[in-house]
Amino acid sequence: MSYGSSSNLGAYYRTVSAHGSVESSDPHRLVQLMFATALERIAAARGCMERGQVAQKGENVSKAISLVGGLNNALDLEQGGEIAANLRELYDYVSRRLLEANALDDAARLDEAATLLREIKSAWDALPLAGNAPATR
Repeated sequence: MSYGSSSNLGAYYRTVSAHGSVESSDPHRLVQLMFATALERIAAARGCMERGQVAQKGENVSKAISLVGGLNNALDLEQGGEIAANLRELYDYVSRRLLEANALDDAARLDEAATLLREIKSAWDALPLAGNAPATR
């Protein structure tokens, strides 16, 4: 799996995160943070959905979609090959499910998106750290 530079990932992460500085984080760590924050946003959206907080639900879903979009756009299809191409399709699917969940007020679609992201995050978390991480642009 290959992701772009840490500055590109950091830019996506900063747009939707309340966490501290990401400038010094390596791409591997930024991807982990993006997954974790997207999952937090989906969980928050689900809570808002259950409470009937439409605006807050939409805001959380939008931020989750932005993070998934950032992960998608940062993929390096040349170095990542088939795995990156498959991830691109999966991220597109997750984004569509999040949009549908928001529009249709459908918790099951939020849950599906979260399950898929957790699976990818689990695989990413199992990769070696820094010096042995996948190549980045």
